[in-house]
Amino acid sequence: MAKTKVAIIGSGNIGTDLMIKIIRLSQTLEMAAFVGIDPDSDGLKRAAQLGVPVTADGIDGLVAMPGFAGIKIVFDATSAGAHRHHNSVLQAHGKRVIDLTPAAIGPYTIPPVNGLDHLDAPNVNMVTCGGQATIPIVAAVGRVTKVRYGEIVASIASKSAGPGTRANIDEFTETTSQAIVAVGGAERGKAIIVLNPAEPPLIMRDTVYCLTDEADQDAITASIEAMVAEVQTYVPGYRLKQAVQFEHVGSNRPLRIPEMAETGQTEFTGLKVTVFLEVEGAAHYLPAYAGNLDIMTSAALRTAERIAERMEGRLAALPEAAR
Repeated sequence: MAKTKVAIIGSGNIGTDLMIKIIRLSQTLEMAAFVGIDPDSDGLKRAAQLGVPVTADGIDGLVAMPGFAGIKIVFDATSAGAHRHHNSVLQAHGKRVIDLTPAAIGPYTIPPVNGLDHLDAPNVNMVTCGGQATIPIVAAVGRVTKVRYGEIVASIASKSAGPGTRANIDEFTETTSQAIVAVGGAERGKAIIVLNPAEPPLIMRDTVYCLTDEADQDAITASIEAMVAEVQTYVPGYRLKQAVQFEHVGSNRPLRIPEMAETGQTEFTGLKVTVFLEVEGAAHYLPAYAGNLDIMTSAALRTAERIAERMEGRLAALPEAAR
């Protein structure tokens, strides 16, 4: 069975980790080009050592490569600003684009939540690392009861945040907040990112808060645990740090959350659900503490494989459990 040829733009941490995952793990995709702008970057050097065609001339260099015509899917692991230009060029050449930046040109995609909804879109957006880790939990709660407000706090090791991540902090919070609503199903969402400078570096930790109507706590817990198990099929280091916590918020001490004002509800009473997560990376390229990058590249790989299977007419043949 011939593999679908793919290219990666961005020779930094995310692009390099994704390349190694494709080479080691994918039975569907084949690396056909690795693109950067710094000829001395470790990513380009590793790609060349692995026999992957490389260029240090950016998007123009990719288009000029002899094998460009055969490439069907292109990952962009650069920055939100650069992606807008890259996408314009790639769309003109009929390429399918998977965006690992917070540019959000295409529809938000979280594999276990809406991973099959946008397989025919010319561009799909992988939201953010925090979004990939937490939005499945918001959606899991939403399968049981309406989430009136969802808030996530993503804490990552400072060492795992490269120049691209640091340049996109504002886009991170905005894109993740929007996706909590658009994909997670919350009425209102908020996202916070923390760059933790601790030494030795700590692995990714995420906290998810959901405010809901009163609901069956056992059903919520079961839904969350099922979602965690589904994410673990492509991110083995994804896990609950402790048991799901519940708190009843009564009318005697209602919560006042400014972000909920737009929904017309200035005071909240009901159920507060708190979920603590931990994401340990697979250490394909980066240390295990960089779970934030691992979940992003793993989600992009899962999405690209499903897109390739759809393009080749093989998706319908997959057993339901593999979808």
